[in-house]
Amino acid sequence: MAANRKLLAVAVVCAAAVIGVTGCSSDSGDKDPFDGMSADKIADKASKASKDAGSYTMNGQMKQGGQTSDIEFAVAKSGDCKGTMGSAKSGKAEFLSVGEFQYSKGDDKFWDAKGGGSTAELLKGRWVKQPNQSGKPICNPDDMFSNKNLKNLKREDDAEVDGKKAAVLTRTKKDETTTFYVAMEGKPYFLKVVNKGKDGPGTVTFKDYGKAVEVKAPPADQVVDPKKLGSTS
Repeated sequence: MAANRKLLAVAVVCAAAVIGVTGCSSDSGDKDPFDGMSADKIADKASKASKDAGSYTMNGQMKQGGQTSDIEFAVAKSGDCKGTMGSAKSGKAEFLSVGEFQYSKGDDKFWDAKGGGSTAELLKGRWVKQPNQSGKPICNPDDMFSNKNLKNLKREDDAEVDGKKAAVLTRTKKDETTTFYVAMEGKPYFLKVVNKGKDGPGTVTFKDYGKAVEVKAPPADQVVDPKKLGSTS
């Protein structure tokens, strides 16, 4: 999966994504805080600033397998995170990543798609617990905002994201174009990423950088070990 696309995919499954930067505060007013910088250097600054913020929220939409899913995540400085994803057609689910484990709780449509009606009935109102493959929080900011693949970008005309002025950077690879919006006022955080192409098109917006996010594991009596599903169904 291409790095620029990975950022969107991570938002959906709370896996590792794509951006990186060296933090700084920009000047206010009409002055261009990135005057004389290459697009790659701007992206590098955005990556470090976003990573250094520690916590943030992101939301948007992504299309996979012909279906569009709404996504929303809040990420803590520790790398723990919580969020929701899904659609009216495929069902919706809540997700938590706490320490070495991740938890998911879906509605009937979500579990029907995963394992049929018996699974949906067994898991109604309960969380499924699984270990993280990496053994660490899957929303780790070092992974989420890695800048190693943000290369060969081009700066376009500036734009606005939710009323905030943003530098617009694009990357085109074959039939896929990814557009990154970087704040021009205050710290150069990533404000939005838009991916257009055949594989994983979607849009994610970022906000609330640096605001505390609390993520707790669900109560033990609401958690199901997937290894026990076969014996209890």
